[in-house]
Amino acid sequence: MFKQTAGEKLIDLLIEWGVDHIYGMPGDSINSIIEPLRKAEDKIKFIQVRHEEAGALAAAAYAKLTGKLGVCTAIAGPGAIHLLNGLYDAKLDKAPVLAITGQVESDLLGTDSFQEVNLDRLFDDVAVYNQRIMSAEQLPAVVNQAIRTAYAKKGVSVLTIPDDIPRFEVGKEARITANFSVKQDISPLKEDLHKAMEIIESAEKPIILAGRGVHGQSEALLSFAEKIGAPIVLTLPGKGVIPDKHPYCLGGLGLIGTKPSYEGMQEADMLMMIGTSFPFTGFLPDKAKTIQIDLDPTQIGKRYPVDVGLAGDAATSLKWLTDHCSMKENLSFLETNQERMQKWWEKLEGQEEDGSVPLKPQRLIHALKEVASDDAILSVDVGNVTVWMARHFPITNQSFIISSWLATLGCGLPGAIAGKIAYPERQVFAICGDGGFAMTMADFVTAVKYELPIVVVILNNHKIAMIKFEQEVMGNIEYGTNLQNPNFAQYAEACGGVGYRVERPEELLPSLQKAVQQKKPCIIDVIVDAEEAPMPAKIQFSQAAGYTKHMLKELFEEGKFDLPPL
Repeated sequence: MFKQTAGEKLIDLLIEWGVDHIYGMPGDSINSIIEPLRKAEDKIKFIQVRHEEAGALAAAAYAKLTGKLGVCTAIAGPGAIHLLNGLYDAKLDKAPVLAITGQVESDLLGTDSFQEVNLDRLFDDVAVYNQRIMSAEQLPAVVNQAIRTAYAKKGVSVLTIPDDIPRFEVGKEARITANFSVKQDISPLKEDLHKAMEIIESAEKPIILAGRGVHGQSEALLSFAEKIGAPIVLTLPGKGVIPDKHPYCLGGLGLIGTKPSYEGMQEADMLMMIGTSFPFTGFLPDKAKTIQIDLDPTQIGKRYPVDVGLAGDAATSLKWLTDHCSMKENLSFLETNQERMQKWWEKLEGQEEDGSVPLKPQRLIHALKEVASDDAILSVDVGNVTVWMARHFPITNQSFIISSWLATLGCGLPGAIAGKIAYPERQVFAICGDGGFAMTMADFVTAVKYELPIVVVILNNHKIAMIKFEQEVMGNIEYGTNLQNPNFAQYAEACGGVGYRVERPEELLPSLQKAVQQKKPCIIDVIVDAEEAPMPAKIQFSQAAGYTKHMLKELFEEGKFDLPPL
């Protein structure tokens, strides 16, 4: 009778769970897993990345986009360590990811063997499930539990497998467990729903802050907002929950947000937080009655005081409230904010028409809007580029993914690779700053190798520009932020892709139009103005004072005027 090795059983279990690809690099301590993976390549594909961090970031992005398990693998020691940044991104953004790492052979553990690292301890903080497999018989049950836990807790599961284990046969004594996960519909307590209804009914200026937890539940959100006449503000992870130009949408909040959302928050007498644990509480109302809906009770009141907490599914909670609350007749607060939002869009459109050289980043985003399809995937890196995309790209039905809580540079390109693998028929863009792209640019050749026609748009200002702005707001002189960049368009060509260099406004739209027609990965290297600061929609006095202090320091250091005599 044919017996499977533990390595073969592992691959079979992944296939049974619906996994169809894995990101990683082969190597000595996982070669006994790579071989059965090779034999099953018609069912599950191995995507060889050039850096394990990119593989973990891609797995996280895949999970965010699809809701399915993202999987990555690495050897023991350095390979496993490289996974950490992408795994923390998945942890903080609550994305189900499975990491499979090698380890030295089981009889060498504890001997300070070559590449031996205490991986159990290394992954302890990042993982919702973290186990070392110590026998072939143990493997099936542990694999099922790891995947089930990643789905149930929306987090990272890590399996560490000593190199000898996958070569052993799985005996008949191996435990057989279920290879599926189940969902549940969780409703808040009725008494809490009634308390929330009382607050809503008495509110004259209600406002909603919707986050990542409302994705896929826009119909329930809009029905509720229309019933109580409340404008909707979106967190950055919540961007795309409803279209940015929907009549009820006030855009984002905070340093990347809109002025109408700030003003609406300051005037509101009732705040409804749904599917978000918003960290920047200084932008929230000072005295408004607050209701928070979250599936996880530990998030309710975690960062901001609330009057009522509704621990349950957002759609279920909103449906009950919509059914039981009365229709609001006085819509003056909503209408005032709608008028503000119309003026805000007009202001942004004026910025986007600026034809000066170097190119303004806003002009680039305006051109991108013209070529991006309604269902495009937008993988946005971290930095100034986040601000320009959050403010100037009005989402309709596009998918918008980012490293929101970890905010790690370098996420744009791996996210685009994952997006094209998940949805090969859709347009996929990576929108990156030059600093972010350079962190993972080696994996542009991964897109070339696997014939993934993504479009990488680089806002190239030869600076870590957001840090420059942060230093200046603190009143300091810019330091350590200049970048020495290659010609990224030529780099694309050297990798086997297509490159376009854009330095003038009239070159921008034609380059984008050509890029989206290519059958190869493209880079559009756009030289943008390094002095265009991503000023917040509402400037605080401390920010203005800090920037003034910075300008005075520069003038003193450059000798443009002298200090008065003592």
